[in-house]
Amino acid sequence: MYVLDSSAFIHDFHTTEQTATIPLVREELEDESAYRYDAMEGSGMHIHIPNDDTTEKVERAARESGDLGVLSDTDVRLVAASFELDATLVTDDYAMQNVAEKLNVAVDVIAREGIDEQRHWTYQCQGCGREFDEEKDRCPICGSELARKNPS
Repeated sequence: MYVLDSSAFIHDFHTTEQTATIPLVREELEDESAYRYDAMEGSGMHIHIPNDDTTEKVERAARESGDLGVLSDTDVRLVAASFELDATLVTDDYAMQNVAEKLNVAVDVIAREGIDEQRHWTYQCQGCGREFDEEKDRCPICGSELARKNPS
């Protein structure tokens, strides 16, 4: 089974396998991609609502990897749905791929290349340059904003 992100509808993803998604994806779509969603729903696509425990598990994994700040509620719930359904997540979103990898959820990409490695993001103060493993609103040393930094 495949769980489809909005990019699957935007790029007209086709499969003979069973498909599923969540209701929030429909809200992200416009024009032809919205019609594709409606057509697939009408032809048997499963609409899944992940439970709160699984959603919290995905949020914890995203917090640990440093991706939570860039994931929408829709993104978190799509990963949760894929986890619950033991399905392959279809997305081009790198942060979603990173969190899915952390949770051992299979991922297929559509229009871009997938991630090569799982990353644990760090955060760097824009004022004093100090680095932190966890995201904070402001630097506890100088009070400047933090920016997500590639750990490579």
